[in-house]
Amino acid sequence: MTTTEKLQVRAPWWRDVRVLRVVAQVAAIAICGAVALLLWNNLVFNMRAAGIRTDLSFLFQPLGVDIAGSDISPGSPVWRGLLVGMKNTLALVVVGIPILTILGVIIGIGRLSTNWLVAKICALYVEIVRNLPPLLLIYFMFNAVLLQLPDPVREGSIDLGWVVLNARFIAITGFTAGESFGLFWIVVGAAVIAGVIVAVWRTRRWEQTGQPHHRALWFLGIVAVVSAIAWFALGGPVGLSKPQVEGAVLQGGFMGFSSYFAVLIALAMYTASHVAEITRGSLLAVPKGQTEAANSLALTAFQRLRFVTLPQAMRIAVPPIISQYLNFTKNTSLAIAIGYAELTRITFQAIGNGRPAPQMIAALMLGYLTFSLIISLLVNIANRRLQYVT
Repeated sequence: MTTTEKLQVRAPWWRDVRVLRVVAQVAAIAICGAVALLLWNNLVFNMRAAGIRTDLSFLFQPLGVDIAGSDISPGSPVWRGLLVGMKNTLALVVVGIPILTILGVIIGIGRLSTNWLVAKICALYVEIVRNLPPLLLIYFMFNAVLLQLPDPVREGSIDLGWVVLNARFIAITGFTAGESFGLFWIVVGAAVIAGVIVAVWRTRRWEQTGQPHHRALWFLGIVAVVSAIAWFALGGPVGLSKPQVEGAVLQGGFMGFSSYFAVLIALAMYTASHVAEITRGSLLAVPKGQTEAANSLALTAFQRLRFVTLPQAMRIAVPPIISQYLNFTKNTSLAIAIGYAELTRITFQAIGNGRPAPQMIAALMLGYLTFSLIISLLVNIANRRLQYVT
């Protein structure tokens, strides 16, 4: 047999790397499946032995408690209570993520400021807040700050005109919808779409000619002009609703319980301290030559940050910031300590009223998993927009 023929002879299957890889993966899947089946059977056996139902009929049984700020009563089904918990958790996430992002980026930039006082204040904030437990911050914000406001029944409220403050809730001026409210927002939505189209056109023109695109000004200008015309043409479809308090009853405006604001402020401050360090490290990771090139073009400090260093730093910062968004979302479960009716609190209240714990905990895990996957999806889409195109 020649050397070429020897090289062409295939190795036996038990020595073939490709076959061994497939066998190893199949074995790993089989082992994981067997362990999962064993745990499942053990769970079902123990639940039946304890007289606990294994189906999902509990979702239609009474929750057993009422939820402040909603129409949920003790007789409402469990699934409605879980939806309210999801909505309250979502209220923290939707408002908290933009706040912590803006605060964290500003503090991260401030830590690199050439102003000694600004840099030291930002560093002091990070070193203090980052090293405190988030639960302690929530307790402090709730008990030492918000509960020290006047009691609405005995002492009245602090009425600032546009904002009403007391120990029970905080209310701000809101909006009331008129008859043409829906049509107004349809027109505004069309204006947003038109603004995006014009911004894309300006971007392509900039890429072809090098002329300044001013896409943000074009977008905002189109939306503002069309919205103003629609506002006057429709006769003011949206009105202001100032909060008014009579005893402990609030009329008008947007209201949030003090427990909500305690969790929101505390977790936003805590997570922002981590985002600040990520931003600082990302700015330092931008090659020094980029800053020197910006200086040679006589760019101001703000222009250098806005157009050169910060966009490049965000390419580095976004992946770890995603983890901080997820941490913020999961840390909202700490709101159970001060009685805010988010998903975890409602779940444990239902368990305390006799609903099956395994299914309720599974529903709780599914809720947080849903939040995490959606946040990861949206931020990863934005992250792909920031990456270099090769």
